[in-house]
Amino acid sequence: MQQDRYTTVDVARQVAFDVLRAVDAEDAYANLVLPKTLRQRRLHGRDAAFATELAYGVLRSRGTYDAILQACLDRPIEQLDPPVRDLLRLGAHQLLALRVPDHAAVATTVALTRVAVGTGAAGLVNAVLRKLPARDLDGWLAEVLPDAAADEDTHLAVRWSHPQWVVRSLREALRAHGQDAAQLPDLLAADNAAPAVALTALPGLCDAAELVATGARPGRWSPTAAVMDGGDPGALPSVRDGRARVQDEGSQLAALLLTAAAVEGADGRWLDLCAGPGGKAAVLAATAAQRGGHLVAVEVSEHRTRLVESSLQAVTRAAAQAGTRPPEVRTADGREVGTEEPGAYDRVLVDAPCTGLGALRRRPEARWRRTPADLGALGPLQRALLTSAVQAVRPGGVVAYVTCSPVLAETRLVVDDVVRAQGKRGLALERLDTAGLLHAVTGAAVPGAAAGTAVQLWPHLHGTDAMHVQLLRRTS
Repeated sequence: MQQDRYTTVDVARQVAFDVLRAVDAEDAYANLVLPKTLRQRRLHGRDAAFATELAYGVLRSRGTYDAILQACLDRPIEQLDPPVRDLLRLGAHQLLALRVPDHAAVATTVALTRVAVGTGAAGLVNAVLRKLPARDLDGWLAEVLPDAAADEDTHLAVRWSHPQWVVRSLREALRAHGQDAAQLPDLLAADNAAPAVALTALPGLCDAAELVATGARPGRWSPTAAVMDGGDPGALPSVRDGRARVQDEGSQLAALLLTAAAVEGADGRWLDLCAGPGGKAAVLAATAAQRGGHLVAVEVSEHRTRLVESSLQAVTRAAAQAGTRPPEVRTADGREVGTEEPGAYDRVLVDAPCTGLGALRRRPEARWRRTPADLGALGPLQRALLTSAVQAVRPGGVVAYVTCSPVLAETRLVVDDVVRAQGKRGLALERLDTAGLLHAVTGAAVPGAAAGTAVQLWPHLHGTDAMHVQLLRRTS
């Protein structure tokens, strides 16, 4: 009877495998494809949690697992068909990281291989996975890890499952933002820890106390935050009706810092220059409505424009009930707004497209999808968007430049270049004390967050994504 149980493909493992294949073959995002697949397969409760742990566990740790699996293979792992690699990683995660009995982990993975790929591949998967229980994870690491003194980058890359170029980039980012590079292992480890679900209460529509009353705990930093240690956020009435949203505390703070900065003169017209998918836009729109203003949200992609519209539904409904102006969503290229509407806005957010290396806890596949070339490719876009923003804001108004990456090429260097280039054209920009303003927003000191005049948050220090925020005031 037990043999039948373990030779039948169970839905949770099939879902995890399907997610891994979609991420690898279709460039899908796990945080989007997994919920959809769970709904399609009608998985709930423990089965859904198991499928989630399998998929995300493999995406986070595949670099480590590949090194261990390589020690059990007679050919380079890169020569295996991609589906077979994913199946071996699924088995390795169960054997080395979860409390799945060895025989169950091997037999169920072999059964899945037989159905998904074929009998020949099932024999290979069976032979390799049967070698893994000979050691626990620490034992395998002791065998496969390169010597740290001889090759620290490779050692860290294998131990913490990050590409070497990401290891180097994050070490440089720590140093560039005033942190000790000795923190790097802690930062890499934090990237591999599943984050708790943080919620934001949209100002004027909900508050953190309402969320805490449902069983969440207060956020650590953001005054609008509450954190769930378990359960489905979609089950909360405030989330279902859009008055509260799932949003990392670092992302909340990025939007709140822009709302807290002092502007000179009028303060009713706000702009989110690249608004999709709409989390920060929702915070800005709700806050603007409280102050009698309104938000214009611009997004270049029609699909993402619809996501922004969905994010703003609660604010739009509230405006209709109050007879006030609702937020406006446009499909347009943010790089062109500055020349089309020069000096038209009081506050502007540039949540710039970036490598996402500060959000690897939530999007673990990004570490495998991105390459060093992306830094060069994204740089011109980041500079063009920030240039458009400082042209779109009026003298006395404020711009927030935000990335979910701490990498110097996407943070300080972008701001430095734009400030310098605009100064040569006669448009003067003042760097605000964003780090000082953070204290006013949080109501407490945030150790380790100051990066010159900017704010740089860290997963290992603050429990947030590694958000970077710099505020600029246009002075001429």
